[in-house]
Formats: sequence, structure tokens, C-alpha cells
Amino acid sequence: MEQAVQDIPESRHKLTPLYLGATAGMRLLNISKPKESDEILKEVGDKLKTYPFSYKGATILRGEEEGAYGWVTVNYLLEKFIKMIGALDLGGASTQITFDTEQTVEDKDNLMKLWLYGRDYTIYTQSFQCYGIYQTAGTSDNDSHIFSFNNCSYFKCSFNGVFQPNITGNFMAFSSFFYTVEFLQKATGITITSPAHLENATGFQEMQNKFPDKGKYLRDYCADSVFVHVLLISGYGFNNFSFPHISFHNFLPAENVALRKALRPDACRAAIFIFSVLLIASFFCLVRTYYKNATKGCCALLSICSK
Repeated sequence: MEQAVQDIPESRHKLTPLYLGATAGMRLLNISKPKESDEILKEVGDKLKTYPFSYKGATILRGEEEGAYGWVTVNYLLEKFIKMIGALDLGGASTQITFDTEQTVEDKDNLMKLWLYGRDYTIYTQSFQCYGIYQTAGTSDNDSHIFSFNNCSYFKCSFNGVFQPNITGNFMAFSSFFYTVEFLQKATGITITSPAHLENATGFQEMQNKFPDKGKYLRDYCADSVFVHVLLISGYGFNNFSFPHISFHNFLPAENVALRKALRPDACRAAIFIFSVLLIASFFCLVRTYYKNATKGCCALLSICSK
């Protein structure tokens, strides 16, 4: 926020709306401990009110809103509002897939229509609560315990009976998708551009040989990498043809670029969304200790690596 105060001209401070959107961790906390959830939102809101912007409130986003806003962010930062790219997000407590499609979206809960920069967009978006990276280590030794590929009542599903149209176009995978793949590439020397590369890069012994001093972290990365593989290939349906169209990126280097671009008057609203995304990252640190307790008994757990 201090950076935003510096980068936005003082004459525009009062004209700049500021929103905070909380994500999956707060969704879980709101279910198990709504009073604490409200208190955290109020505390963060009180802090945001001290900045010279036009504060519009803090709210807990629905999973589909989180996915859609991530998609807007990706395409805004890359200036792709002509030929769009899809967004793959893997956070601490949920995962989202969002892409524009001309196919019929059979489940209207997955359909969102947006008006951006003078154009209409029809996007498919789905959020899977409790399928975040912090739920990938636990007691189960079989991924079938958390992924179900049966009982699809639509023309096509991803998993758990959730409708998903065919994968089309290019995608950006960020958050824990990026961190997991980045580590695997460093650990194995494999540039991951295919499902086979991803599968071959998940060997625990090879990681241990490469990083003998990081044993306690390697088991987490091993479990994470297997989870990412199953999620992308078996869950979302990427294959040898579509997987190479995924680029794994970290948003952080683009933040200053986003702020500078936001100085254009016609991009002001998009800029405020960028601020919200940055706030969510800080906000997550604040609620992490709360939602770890809240998720006990709520989320399915996955453990692939040997103990």
C-alpha cells in the first residue's frame, strides 16, 4: 500500500477506489468461525481506511469470483484483451481454472459474462475449495480419495462431477503451480513442457540426491508435485497437445509494471483490482494461523511420498 501511495499521483488519491477481496482461507474460516472472520475483515478494513484512497469495503470472494478476477489480472498484465489466455491458480486452500470459451457452458454456475475495455467476454470459471497446496499432505496414499472421475452428468467433466468444457488456447499457471514447477526444474534439470516431463520430475530420490540438506522440505515438494501432476493432467484434462500451451509464471516482477500502467485514466479500475490482489497476499499472512485450525476436518488430504 505504501508503494501505491507513492506511485499514484496525489491528485488522484481520493479518486482511486480501494477494495479488498479475501479468498479461500477466509471462506473456510467464515464457515467454521464466522465471528473471527468478521473481526479480521474489520481489522484489515480499519487499516485500509487510514490510506488516502476511497475505501469501498472488504468482502469474502466466492470461488468463481476469485477465478474470474485472476483471469482479468493475467490478461491485464499481459495486455491480452484481444486474444485471451486462461488462468490456472493454485493457492493455499483452493484451486481455480478460468478461460474464455465459445462452447456451451452447461452448468450456469460456471458461466460469467464480463464487459472489459468495450468488449463482451464469456468465460468458464470453477473453484475447487479444499484443493489448495496446503491440503496435499496427509494420511491418504491414493489420489482417488480426493479426486473422483465418475458420475459426470454433463457432456464433459473435470473431476468430482464438475462440468468443464474442452481446454482451448494458452494458459498462465501461477501461485503454487509456478513455485512447484520452478523447484522441480531446478532439482532435476528438466524443462517441463509436457506431461511426461512433469511425471519424470517427481522422483523423491532424485530430489534428495540433488538437495541433501533440504530433506524436510523435499517431502512436501514431492507431494506437491504429484498433486500438481494429477490436478493438471487427470483433473483439468491437459494432454500432450495442450500442456505445452501452459506457461508457469510468478506475478511479482510485474507488480510495478501494473501500477505504472494503472496511471492511465482508462485503466484505473483494473489497477484497483491489482491492489486487491496484492492486499490478498498480505492478508493471507494475517489469517494463516486462523484458517489452519479451521480446515481441520474440512478438507481431504493427500500423501503420495513415503514417510
